[in-house]
Amino acid sequence: MNALAQFQDGFARALYGDGDAGGLAAQPGFRIYRNTVLRACIDALQANFPSVQRLVGAAWFEEAARAYARRCPPDDVRLLNYGDDFDAFLAALPEARQLPYLPGVAQLDRSWREAHVAADAAVLDPQAVAALPREQLAGARMAVHPSARWHWFEALPVYAIWCAQRDAAPVPELALRGEGALLLRHGGQVHRQALGLGGCALLEACRGGATLQAAAAQAQQAEPALALADTFATLLRAGAFSSLDLSSTQGIP
Repeated sequence: MNALAQFQDGFARALYGDGDAGGLAAQPGFRIYRNTVLRACIDALQANFPSVQRLVGAAWFEEAARAYARRCPPDDVRLLNYGDDFDAFLAALPEARQLPYLPGVAQLDRSWREAHVAADAAVLDPQAVAALPREQLAGARMAVHPSARWHWFEALPVYAIWCAQRDAAPVPELALRGEGALLLRHGGQVHRQALGLGGCALLEACRGGATLQAAAAQAQQAEPALALADTFATLLRAGAFSSLDLSSTQGIP
């Protein structure tokens, strides 16, 4: 490593509190700059994870955000993208052990942001789908809308907790059970709705390129009691699909 690279590496480490870059960290101007950079990171995390902050409080969140910023400096000048692994950081944070739902809330905050900035795309017309012969529809491959984000939380009511924080409402009395969520952007707004395990599995299979028949089988396997037709209709009405490909309908896998 040449001298310039060594200086740059040391400067970056000192900037986030690891080392002093040959005494540079002791300079008053450097301390001001470091505080400004850390403040920008913390502000970005507050903006990107509002539900997490509302849930734990401003002081707790700021300490966690500061620790995250020092460990995981941004690698993209667009701070809108900052914190992609903040949920994993929270999951490993000792202070968050009593808040097992917190990483899931962070995942939904991140998914809301991703849905908000996702590429625009048309929405598949449910009537056009309904007009297809059943055999042809079974072999179709459904393109999931680029703004669609979904999660299944196995044992905790994360979606209900997250909704309460987004709405700045009290968290209702909740049962300890799994919940799923679907987020989509249409008309410039991010919409949300609950989604069961089977619905999540159906979208995951479609995103992986499965035919609708194969995706339906995976959804039914994930949730044997799934009302498959109702779930598919719900996803169509929600705008979860942007198009369908009928080129594989001659040979349904």
